[in-house]
Amino acid sequence: MMEHSTGHHHGCCQGEHSSRRGFLKLATLGAGVTLMAPMMMSRPARAGSVDTLLLSCMDYRLMGHVAGYMNARNMQANYDHVILAGASLGALTDKKPAWGDAFWDHVAVAKELHHIKRLIVMDHRDCGAYKVFLGMDLSPDPAKESEVHGQYLSKLKTMVRERHPDLEVELLLMGLDGKVEKLAA
Repeated sequence: MMEHSTGHHHGCCQGEHSSRRGFLKLATLGAGVTLMAPMMMSRPARAGSVDTLLLSCMDYRLMGHVAGYMNARNMQANYDHVILAGASLGALTDKKPAWGDAFWDHVAVAKELHHIKRLIVMDHRDCGAYKVFLGMDLSPDPAKESEVHGQYLSKLKTMVRERHPDLEVELLLMGLDGKVEKLAA
């Protein structure tokens, strides 16, 4: 038992922790752990067994939709994820060459560590990176937007096939509503 300056003895269930505030702190902590437990338990038991690397954009508006899409494909916590502004454009832009280097390094490491067999590249509509790097607001013209995204997605797919012919490449374009279109290249 600990003796404080007040002369009172406090065990594990006495003192501050027996106050309402202490109880609420512990209850909140316990609730947080309980809520997180299913997420922790759903992760693979050990590394080395994912077959997909996902490249997507950093846009905060779509993070929930991206996770929802991957979960709907039964891939929850079972893929590696690289995030670059512009996704395919981010991996290809001459304005940020280090981003392309980082992307290729991630592909190589994901192959080595997790034995990936597939790369999913997910661009999205109304992408700010296209405005920043290309000076183009494509959102008013969905057909033109699909065409330009398709060009960058196809170029990246060609480069992946040259460097990693063993990887399957899937090209996707997500709307702000979370709807995903598969693009052929």
